[in-house]
Amino acid sequence: MKLDIRSLLFGSALAVALFAGYSFRPNPVAPAYTYLQFSTIESVVPGGLGRSRVIISDQGDQEVGKDLLNFFSMVGINFKNIASNDRLIVETVNEYVSKGWELYTVTTGVQSNDKTGLFITRYLFRKPV
Repeated sequence: MKLDIRSLLFGSALAVALFAGYSFRPNPVAPAYTYLQFSTIESVVPGGLGRSRVIISDQGDQEVGKDLLNFFSMVGINFKNIASNDRLIVETVNEYVSKGWELYTVTTGVQSNDKTGLFITRYLFRKPV
């Protein structure tokens, strides 16, 4: 098979063009975000003696708190309180999503001993600047 000079030049030019086009593209710029976080602290203390809250850090670094109900009442675990807390948390998430925030990550943690405990959940939101 005989190669002619035109085919060889065309192939070489195409390879150089593809390499140059791929190699010298500007790097994509990562979008800039602003972040907002709220945390839920839910107390597990028998007898309803614990305190549970939503703590919101807004752009002015102010703490905005909303009361949550305790998991326990005087007679044991209170499922109505848990359902009420879930509604408040979902309403808070929906409020920020409707304002253009993206729920970026959720992190959970537990601290407990034999009789008491604490559930903490952090909801991190971001929005392009």
